[in-house]
Amino acid sequence: MRAAGHAPPSAIALIVVTVLCFTCLDATMKSLASRYPVPFLVFARYAVQMLAMLAWLLPRMGMGIVRTKRLPLQIARGALLPFSSLFFWGALRYLPLAEATAINYSTPVLVMLLAVVFLGERMTRSRISLALAGLAGMFIIVRPGSEVFQPAALLGVAAAVVYAVFQILTRKLAAEDSRVTLFFPAICGTLMFSLGLPWYDLGSGVPWQDAALIAVAGLLGTCGHFMLILAFQRAPASALTPFTYSQLVWATLVGWIGFGTFPDAWTLVGMAVITGSGLLIVLHERRRARGALREPTAVD
Repeated sequence: MRAAGHAPPSAIALIVVTVLCFTCLDATMKSLASRYPVPFLVFARYAVQMLAMLAWLLPRMGMGIVRTKRLPLQIARGALLPFSSLFFWGALRYLPLAEATAINYSTPVLVMLLAVVFLGERMTRSRISLALAGLAGMFIIVRPGSEVFQPAALLGVAAAVVYAVFQILTRKLAAEDSRVTLFFPAICGTLMFSLGLPWYDLGSGVPWQDAALIAVAGLLGTCGHFMLILAFQRAPASALTPFTYSQLVWATLVGWIGFGTFPDAWTLVGMAVITGSGLLIVLHERRRARGALREPTAVD
């Protein structure tokens, strides 16, 4: 038994490594989006994941790889993630990595609110403070009226909304086989975006260097989402949310090293507000949990 607000170290480590994988995936796709249609990149990324999982699991599981007691939820979740990728990588084509990630960080706040509505998790005053601080930090980074507010920013917001719903469905499917839950986005993304293959303009084709980058991106996404599923099996969504803010740090470093863009002073202040509030709320809730009545971690 664990207190509802407790996140064990294993779950925290999984989330931190997960968001690093996602940051590297996003950086790879940003570098490719200037040369290829984003829907094609979405197709290729999930096709790599599907093929990798089939090679890994089909000999062991057979048709068990798609066997589930909650098929409608699995299909819905599997369809959401590729569209979140489509919107976010579309935004990355025009926005710096750190700033696009900051816009996408309305997702943790949305997850926290949706967890209360759909998962029955408690919204304490501390969590409300975290949500408000996260929004304040995001607006400091984005700063209404700045160059970041352009049509591409709306794609980032759409990605955040879709991804928040995806995370809630991930939580509701926590009792399912992790391998099955990981496979559904791969097959859904591959099938949905393969429909556009005749219309994707690939110019003279895809050189082997870019094909290798796409393969690496697919493997990063596969590893990241597998670890995300494992993390949600170990702790409530609202308890893990603060640690996802480490992606802002990863995005800043990768954007600086890979693209030569470094956030200005206001952006750094916003990131400090977001990460600082997340760490403080975790420390506060751990102190409260020591004296609270213990209850089972919710697993649906």
